[in-house]
Amino acid sequence: MWRRVAGAIDKPEPAVQAEVTADQDPSAPEVRVRAFRIGFVGALGVLVALFVGGIVGQLSTVILYIALALFLSLGLDPIVSWLQRRGMPRWVAILIVFAVVIGLFVGLVATIVPLVVTQITELVTNWDQIVDDVKQSDLVAWIGSITGSSTWIEDGIASIGDWFGNPDNIGALTGGLLAVGAGIAGGFTGATIVLILTLYFLASLDSMKRYAARFVPASSRNGFVDVSQEVTGSVGRYVIGQVGLASINGVLSLVFLTIIGAPAPIFLAFIAFLCSLVPLVGTLTGAVIVTLVSLTASPATGLAAAIYYLVYMQLEAYVLSPRIMSRAVAVPGALVVIAAVAGGTLGGVLGALVAIPVAASLIIIVEKVIFPRQDAA
Repeated sequence: MWRRVAGAIDKPEPAVQAEVTADQDPSAPEVRVRAFRIGFVGALGVLVALFVGGIVGQLSTVILYIALALFLSLGLDPIVSWLQRRGMPRWVAILIVFAVVIGLFVGLVATIVPLVVTQITELVTNWDQIVDDVKQSDLVAWIGSITGSSTWIEDGIASIGDWFGNPDNIGALTGGLLAVGAGIAGGFTGATIVLILTLYFLASLDSMKRYAARFVPASSRNGFVDVSQEVTGSVGRYVIGQVGLASINGVLSLVFLTIIGAPAPIFLAFIAFLCSLVPLVGTLTGAVIVTLVSLTASPATGLAAAIYYLVYMQLEAYVLSPRIMSRAVAVPGALVVIAAVAGGTLGGVLGALVAIPVAASLIIIVEKVIFPRQDAA
């Protein structure tokens, strides 16, 4: 532990100095523990971490918009690439695809918004009559025949009708007219931001991949490019496949709900489409909502809707989904549920939509990067 230089005993080296104590040698220098400096630096680190966490929390909506736009661009990129292979310049293909997307978005808004406004107007105008019709409906009579009395059901419906008929209660439930208007304006603004970011990401997707590859060492760059291409391609196919499944569910729901006479079939079909964008749990959620709304028309209508969705979910699980999603990465059902719940908790419906492609990307990275390294070790 001690160095001898020209026969003399030198002072201990700095690395060894911490091991020398007064018990070993009274002449050894005192070891100073700079507790204040360590504590101060640690406290600064905690404060910086809290500051960064606060910034991320404040920017969570923006981060969610960016993630959603990125996945939309990955989903549209295979279509753009297909048009490029047909001899079309990329910028022309991007304009065509984006024009179709905007056209579909505007068409949905132009179809759904007037329908919702009309339904809300009729609901407010005829609220008392609606409550009376529900009290005298076949569903209430059917439940009353099972339980032996329908008086308690009618009283409950009357109480609920009186509560919702009070404008003050509706204002407290929705946060007031100003909050509703702010929510609608925020949703429209968010959709516009996502569309603009999607256009930019779609136009610069190749350059973004090349720029990201520059952060990887040259020795591993080729492998990184291969994995990134596979991730983006698989996520794009996954997004397209899920939108395709949701579109099939929406169209078939519209046809069937119109046939059985369900209330507001266009709006219910749109709900079924939106819910089906979330894999595995979305179709079931939409089926429950549509069935409950159909029950308000008649028990037979609700039963018909329930039977239809039971058949459709089997068709989707065993026929449609394997064929449409065959080229995309397979995400285990348990992971889909976990990702959807976690994404919905963090970012609502948009978070649930983004969480599934994120899980698919992580599966590809694990299979292509982590497992080969573990096998080679």
